[in-house]
Formats: sequence, C-alpha cells, structure tokens
Amino acid sequence: MSKLLHIDSSILGGNSVSRQLTAQIVASWRASNPGTEVSYLDLAVESPSHLSAESLGFRAPAGTELNDVQKRENAVSEALVSQFLASDVVVIGAPLYNFAIPTQLKSWIDRVAQVGRTFSYTEKGPVGLAGGKTVIIASTRGGVYSTSEAMRALEHQESYLQTIFGFFGITDVRFVRAEGLAMGEGAKAAALAAAEVEIKAQTTVAANQPLAALAA
Repeated sequence: MSKLLHIDSSILGGNSVSRQLTAQIVASWRASNPGTEVSYLDLAVESPSHLSAESLGFRAPAGTELNDVQKRENAVSEALVSQFLASDVVVIGAPLYNFAIPTQLKSWIDRVAQVGRTFSYTEKGPVGLAGGKTVIIASTRGGVYSTSEAMRALEHQESYLQTIFGFFGITDVRFVRAEGLAMGEGAKAAALAAAEVEIKAQTTVAANQPLAALAA
C-alpha cells in the first residue's frame, strides 16, 4: 500500500483555491491508485515554529546535551521528517504570497531539510537522500507569471520548490497551476478549468514515471 502525504499551507481556509486543488488532486490520485493511505497536514493550523537556536537541535553533533526546549523542538522536527520520508507521494498546496511561498510552508521545509536524512554532503557535493517520491504541487497565483521571462523572474514559488525537492533527490516533481485568479471571474474560471484538466493528466501517470513521459 502506497502512502500519500497531503499538505495545505494557505491561510484562507474555505476560500483557498490551493486547498480546493489539493483536495481534487488527492481524490483523483486515490481513484487511480486504490488503497492509497492518506495522511493530512494543515500547516496553517499546525505550523512548526520558524528555525531558532532552540529548534536547530537536530543539527547538533551526536552526544550534544540538549535542554528541554531543544528536545521538544527536536521531537517536532523528527515527526515531520519521518512523516515525509515515509510517504511515497506528497501533494502540496503552495499559493504565491508576495512572490514566494507561505512562511508556514517554508517552516515545514526548514524542518525536513536535514543533513543525513533528506540530503548529505560528499566530496563531490550535496546528494539528495529522499529520492523515489512523487511530489505534486498545486500552485496558485493571483497574477500571471508563466507567460514571459520578466514575470517568471519575479516568482520564487515554483522555482524554489523545484530546487529544494531536487536538492532532496526528488526528480518527479509535478505542478498543477492556476494563475490569474485575481484578474476577474472569467480568468479565474478559465484557470480552474485548465487546472482540472492538468489534475487528470498528472494523477493518471504512475508515480516516478520519467518526466519526459509527462510532456509527451
């Protein structure tokens, strides 16, 4: 039985388009892959704190004596990275906030970006340790950023997520994008319709099928 981790990060609750899309992605994936076990993480409700001196304990050398606060923060980081590593498929809602991702999602990434768990350093450079997963990202944007070089240079949402998951060794990163959502009801409706088509396309492709096949 495969395991799917469903993550939402929007602060908009029932008004969130990214939450709507992640729910559709998970439902479509389960329809194509019966028996998938789903766990859910709502980062707007259960967001780990931002990195601090106390929450960096997982980077401390072995044998280091940690205080009680550091131990509690370590337990949070350990639970999150273990949940991530145990998942075969990860579905993430990632709205564009001020040209980047929500701070709640960044806090989660900072907790799972652990040397020796999701990546390692070698004489030849960093090596990802979390390969073999499929990550599907519901990318939502009020404006349109994908149609010109000038606008693509402004977004640090999809580009960042592609980079960080690649750093973890994950090569199967898929995007379901809905943009132009704040540009009128017609533009929003068109964006959602296009996203629904993309959801069907991305969730009927088997996990870890080569990305070249996705573009065919």
